[in-house]
Amino acid sequence: MKKTKIKSAIHSGSNLLKAMEVFEAVAESGQMTAAARMLGLTQSAASQHIAALEKAYGVTLIDRSVRPSRLTQAGTLLHRHAARILNVVGDLEMDMRQQGPTPISVLRLGILASIATTLTPGLVALAKKGFGVRDVTLHAGQSGDHETLLRTKRADLAITSNPFYDMEGLERHAVLQESFLLVLPSAYRGPADSLEAVQRRLPLIRFADSTSVGRQVTQHLRRLRINPQQVIQADRSSMVTACVCNNMGFTLLTPTLLIDGFVERMPLRVMPLPAARLTRTITVVSRERELGNFPAQVAKLARRTLADHIARHMKDVGSDALNVEPDVA
Repeated sequence: MKKTKIKSAIHSGSNLLKAMEVFEAVAESGQMTAAARMLGLTQSAASQHIAALEKAYGVTLIDRSVRPSRLTQAGTLLHRHAARILNVVGDLEMDMRQQGPTPISVLRLGILASIATTLTPGLVALAKKGFGVRDVTLHAGQSGDHETLLRTKRADLAITSNPFYDMEGLERHAVLQESFLLVLPSAYRGPADSLEAVQRRLPLIRFADSTSVGRQVTQHLRRLRINPQQVIQADRSSMVTACVCNNMGFTLLTPTLLIDGFVERMPLRVMPLPAARLTRTITVVSRERELGNFPAQVAKLARRTLADHIARHMKDVGSDALNVEPDVA
């Protein structure tokens, strides 16, 4: 009887923590759909977790009468407490996982979707052969997904385009800095010496405003006083390059965002940006002093692998757009 009660208590606590984890993902992302995708759940399952929390505490946590939905006063209070609870549990899990047969027995990684395929084999080999990791879980996504994974401690490390300087308790290791390039269909024969000339002939295909790359490109064009009249948006680099190679428009992408397109032999014409330079950085971010020198080794591996792939597939135009020693704190 006593064992049954203990098991029941553990099960109830586990359900509560899972529901809090889902709630935190929703609170951080601001969207049920995005939170569910990041946690590997269906939207229905995520909604059920939130409903269970609301039933357990007898409160409404999310105001669904407005768009976008927002936290109620009770939701804001729970957000504050849940973050602290999950952090404590995450610290406990890390301490317990490190009591395994090796210093890092279980590892969870977040990787930018555009470089996940390129980096995964090397990362897994490094973790298992170099550091004796037993189990590896990888999450591909955008930098916004990585933020939620790190805040909810569902990832130990992320290779991302946002160093998250607003988050405390993290260590950061530079991978590279890269410049955006002008990407045109291979069949395009119009002028390419200015973005104004290109956008008069082709629609702009870019990352969606929900992504950091999409917002960065939009802000850059606004600074240049360029306002494309026709825009196609997508949230994956392969979708953007697929549209470009089928003569549907042009885009601005960095070398790492172009890797998959070149590997798939998409007919693309790539050249330096004929305008003010636009760059982004890729950084390895992990919680401080939890993984030893593993994060630094990941950054070294990622830097070498990405530079090699870009040189092989994009030649000088890709390599010239890279700075493999960016000034990242």
